[in-house]
Amino acid sequence: MVFSSISFLFVFLPAVLLLYYAVPQRFLGARNGILLAASLLFYFYGEQLMVLALLFSVAINYTCSLLIERFRGERIIPKITLAVSLLANLGLLGYFKYCDFFIENINSMLNISLPLLKAVMPIGISFYTFQNMSYTVDIYLARTKAQRNLVKFATYVAMFPQLVAGPIVRYTEVERELDNRAITIAGFSYGVRRFVLGLAKKVLVANTMAELGSIISYSGESSVLFAWMGAAAFFFQIYFDFSGYSDMAIGLGAMLGFKFPENFNLPYMARSVTDFWRRWHMTLSRWFRDYIYIPLGGNRVSKPKWFFNIAVVWLLTGFWHGASWNFIAWGLYFAALLALEKLVLLKVLGKIPRVFGHIFAMAAVFFGFVIFNADTLSEVGRNFAAMSGMGGRAFWGVESRYYLSSYAGLFAIAAVASTPLVAAIGGKLRRNMVITRVLDIAEPVAIMALLLLTVGFLVDGSFNPFLYFRF
Repeated sequence: MVFSSISFLFVFLPAVLLLYYAVPQRFLGARNGILLAASLLFYFYGEQLMVLALLFSVAINYTCSLLIERFRGERIIPKITLAVSLLANLGLLGYFKYCDFFIENINSMLNISLPLLKAVMPIGISFYTFQNMSYTVDIYLARTKAQRNLVKFATYVAMFPQLVAGPIVRYTEVERELDNRAITIAGFSYGVRRFVLGLAKKVLVANTMAELGSIISYSGESSVLFAWMGAAAFFFQIYFDFSGYSDMAIGLGAMLGFKFPENFNLPYMARSVTDFWRRWHMTLSRWFRDYIYIPLGGNRVSKPKWFFNIAVVWLLTGFWHGASWNFIAWGLYFAALLALEKLVLLKVLGKIPRVFGHIFAMAAVFFGFVIFNADTLSEVGRNFAAMSGMGGRAFWGVESRYYLSSYAGLFAIAAVASTPLVAAIGGKLRRNMVITRVLDIAEPVAIMALLLLTVGFLVDGSFNPFLYFRF
């Protein structure tokens, strides 16, 4: 089940909210129970028996955290318990996501034919595994206390708004709300607005960009213009798809009384690659910073070790996204860019007009997503060859000109919506008290109209992919 589906919008979500709010706020334990049951049902709807992997992950991390805290004064037992927890988490992730990748490469290198496991990867396993690992590490480092209530801990891990695609919520960020959270009209209305805006980003922009990408991939025309249009469509699709999902998750969390961390902060306004990764998938970047980069020594080491740390983090970041060489290449591509920036480019970018830094960052990200969007390294090469016009490709053709004129408006809307322009205009208008009152009345109407338009697109079409379910 995805958030941008009729069954979720008009069956699952209303039923959950009705049951959730029917329980008085003072009975928080019952509300947690309803939320946990709804989350497991949500996951079971799409994954069936794969819910057992989720429950195993909950059980092992819950048990290990209690043991770590119980034997905190000991020297050996907490370390062994932490190791068991990490090995269990990584083993679960490795079995479902990476085993066949390693077997295929061993077969290729040794010219043998080991059978593939063909394990079906559970949706969201990369996200809830990272949440669980951060929890047990934080318990081991005494950053927080272990949660002794199994229902509360399972609710944290399995909470359906952020279960399958993030943001990666740390236990310390929702610890208080698991024990005491207030549901207010203002919070609920904010959650509805945030959810509808995220839904619109996903359905109206990301899905339409995905349709264009599909048209281009199946077209018989192989022009340079089509290759660039396909890359541009994915450039906007992945942003509006994932940031839209994050908006919906944050909005759902607010409806339920939780404040989830932000995951995007206008990344396409970045002035450097470093700046981009402070704005894009922020919860993942912080996870790798706090649990990999800093423990390795961060930047408080010699320069060779510093660049080694960057390479390790980005190798793992790429591999986290998928068991394929193109993701590893994508990670190392950004490792090289970030190292180059830290050595030279940031000093240069600080001395020239900001627009040039922005152009450089967006070009680097744009070409990075060409690597990211391929299935194999050979496909990466073919895509770049097509974009450069190699092989005597025509610059454009009848189809590419037609689709460029048809989708030019959508590209313009996506470009503007990637900036703070609309919010800035709204902020200036609200300086006038009369306009503020008008906007306060018009906003709910506009949100409802946007929801109806989005639902109309969902009913009318069947193309509703979600990129980050792959990870």
